[in-house]
Amino acid sequence: MEKVVAVIMVGGPTKGTRFRPLSFNTPKPLFPLAGQPMIQHPISACKRIPNLAQIFLIGFYEEREFALYVSSISNELKVPVRYLKEDKQHGSAGGLYYFRDMIMEENPSHIILLNCDVCCSFPLPDLLEAHKRYGGMGTMLVIKVSAESAHQFGELIADPNTKELLHYTEKPETFVSDLINCGVYVFTPDIFTAIQGVLTHREDRANIRQVSSFEAFQSATSRTLPVDFVRLDQDILSPLAGKKQLYTYETMDFWEQIKTPGMSLKCSSLYLALFKITSPQLLASGNGITSATIAGDVYIHPSAKVHPTAKIGPNVSISANVRVGAGVRLISCIVLDDVEIKENAVVLNSIIGWKSSLGRWARVQGNGDYNAKLGITILGEAVTVEDEVVVINSIVLPNKVLNVSVQEEIIL
Repeated sequence: MEKVVAVIMVGGPTKGTRFRPLSFNTPKPLFPLAGQPMIQHPISACKRIPNLAQIFLIGFYEEREFALYVSSISNELKVPVRYLKEDKQHGSAGGLYYFRDMIMEENPSHIILLNCDVCCSFPLPDLLEAHKRYGGMGTMLVIKVSAESAHQFGELIADPNTKELLHYTEKPETFVSDLINCGVYVFTPDIFTAIQGVLTHREDRANIRQVSSFEAFQSATSRTLPVDFVRLDQDILSPLAGKKQLYTYETMDFWEQIKTPGMSLKCSSLYLALFKITSPQLLASGNGITSATIAGDVYIHPSAKVHPTAKIGPNVSISANVRVGAGVRLISCIVLDDVEIKENAVVLNSIIGWKSSLGRWARVQGNGDYNAKLGITILGEAVTVEDEVVVINSIVLPNKVLNVSVQEEIIL
């Protein structure tokens, strides 16, 4: 029987710096979107693949940061999930290669590889089927974006009929194509041979360089990568494009990268909307009499207490042990664990950090521009906003008490 393993790249603490202040006390992959850790959305998608044997998470966070999550999700999904810590950064393909013996332990016929900070519908069974039809070494999920934004990503050209990857370039200076790489792949185990090829070529060149008098000049002009650092895009995808080995599968659904807290709010709304199709039981409903009025897509953790006169939604996610008082209005926001929101407070386009509290008639809001630095208001952990204080388009670092109103400020 064919087996499939999935590998999710989770990065490390030096990576998610743009995600501060939310990444100060939780690894970015465990930050909740639509009430579930960011990484759980791709993990749940992997569970829909037939014959899934194992899921590996590869990164350079400390193991203890993932230990609890990995054991609980393994039990919940009845699929072994393992966290593998890299000893140093090996690059996106190098990390895969470093753990090749563990990944190949069950002798899988296919390896699904994806990045944790990607938000999409993860159509993995369809991607796998397409890959088998193409018969290549790898197939990548691609999407059409606006020509203006394409340069921020890996741009590619695919054969319109065969879907073969013909050309690939990472963040090009000039416009190449409006098709971009989504960071979701399926490979056969031949990917390890391809990475080995890159490594062997490097070692050979390093040896030649040692005997050449040209060496001093070379090393002064080119910054050589560590011998075992292999990038999937520049070292594997670009050189193998046009050689009948790599293919593309286009998604027509949504796709975003979760680089900043603002984008996490947008992605939370995309996942809540996706729940309507995949897991409607996770979405809250309410009648405004015995329970709060719910408008649009809303997730409320079972342990949260929400007053029936509150009005919640659209795009609201409420985490564990949150208390929402009478007359509160929540729109487009993520409310993290143990937050208290007192009577008649309003939250709009904001993320409210763990253990924070908002006083009566307080108002916390952003203008809703997900890409602007201050478009979404963010309160770090344990921030207190006192009664009647208004916070607009601001970022507040942990443990602050706000007793005067602020606008367009970063409060350190």
